[in-house]
Amino acid sequence: MHRFLFLLITLPLLLSGCASTIRSEVTAFHQWPSALPEKSFVFERSDAQAQSLEYRSYEALVRDALSKAGLQEAAGSEKAALHVKFNATISGRDVRIVETVLVDPWYGTPWYGPNAFGPFGPYWGGRYAGHPLYAPMWPSMPVAREQERRYTVFHRELKIKITSASDGKPLYDVTVRSDGKEGNLAKVMPYLVQSAFAQFPGKSGVPRVVELKMKD
Repeated sequence: MHRFLFLLITLPLLLSGCASTIRSEVTAFHQWPSALPEKSFVFERSDAQAQSLEYRSYEALVRDALSKAGLQEAAGSEKAALHVKFNATISGRDVRIVETVLVDPWYGTPWYGPNAFGPFGPYWGGRYAGHPLYAPMWPSMPVAREQERRYTVFHRELKIKITSASDGKPLYDVTVRSDGKEGNLAKVMPYLVQSAFAQFPGKSGVPRVVELKMKD
């Protein structure tokens, strides 16, 4: 006899797909010129960012993505045509899910299954042999019970802005939002940055979903 366990409530996909996938919503607003004569850039950093090793690590990811988009970091700010600044944040919220499940009411009881009551059970020809309660294939009626699960969902957000160095005109402003169980920002940042520049520059003001498979 097998235990019955059926979920009656289909849970919404609160998380980022499966555990090995980062699913992000990406929205970019831009006025990217069709022809950009000068493609050099420099990072704009706050004092706190300039002193942060974590920020420097993320900066390297953005630098690599910009390079793949055809931009090159300038040797000095006075020679750069573009200014780039970004900010990454993470926050968590507790989630409580109550599910209604069907379970076999006989599972785990002393009289459950073919070995119930040892030698007095149905397979040893005891005085209870043949009783429908002890038949090996006797069906039990499942009963509904509530089951609670608790976990934390993390909201990860990355914002990147590219402006013209000459007049401060915004050229590219992208926001990446992603929810999931992974609470280590350093682990998901490569995928957030990659999502920010997917189909760069793309359609302005049109949200899209980017799914990336995480490496082991």
